[in-house]
Amino acid sequence: QNEELKNKIKVTYVSLETLCKEAEIISLHCPLNEATKYIICQGSIAWMKQGVMLINTSRGGLVKTKVVIEALKTGKVGYFGMDVYEEEEHLFFDDHSEEILLDETIARLLTFRNVLITGHQAFLTKEALKNIASTTINNLDCFQSKSDCPTEL
Repeated sequence: QNEELKNKIKVTYVSLETLCKEAEIISLHCPLNEATKYIICQGSIAWMKQGVMLINTSRGGLVKTKVVIEALKTGKVGYFGMDVYEEEEHLFFDDHSEEILLDETIARLLTFRNVLITGHQAFLTKEALKNIASTTINNLDCFQSKSDCPTEL
């Protein structure tokens, strides 16, 4: 729980089950770890309201995508937006328009009119680009001086 956020705005922390049962829009903003892997799965979707909007802009591994596809077919998930996908490594940021899409899961998602898929852009903030540039320059300095680079600046 983020106490600083809780003190700035009205935030009520609830269980995942309560969130799923009460929310009409669920937007994921959490890291991928053992506790959050496939947080959106058959069980959590069963708790959700019919026609829920689900948005994942965090990590692909938070969502069991094939289960979401089944929920889209029944209307349990009414809308799905994502800019991350568990098997995205070679799908985004390259032009594949002349190729056959071999990933059946993403190909199926693309057939739904109520699904929006974009490339992940979280690193395109002023701060993130500054940090990337600083890290790169530091790594070059370490390389030139033949010294070990710290893993964090």
